[in-house]
Amino acid sequence: MKGITYLTDNRNNKVAVQIEIQTLKKYEEKIEELLDILISEVRSNEKSKKWQNVKKSLRTKGKLD
Repeated sequence: MKGITYLTDNRNNKVAVQIEIQTLKKYEEKIEELLDILISEVRSNEKSKKWQNVKKSLRTKGKLD
């Protein structure tokens, strides 16, 4: 794909990707969606917290009125 370069190790395994700014701007919305999916997947195993406890904690820290 134009504007995207894969960086490889000495065995030619892809280890990173380099995206040109113009390409990044062109696909910004899709990249944000991909990142949201990845974050959601990573967090899927986290324990959930009750909203009341989160709210209380935020109020204690002065981050919520």
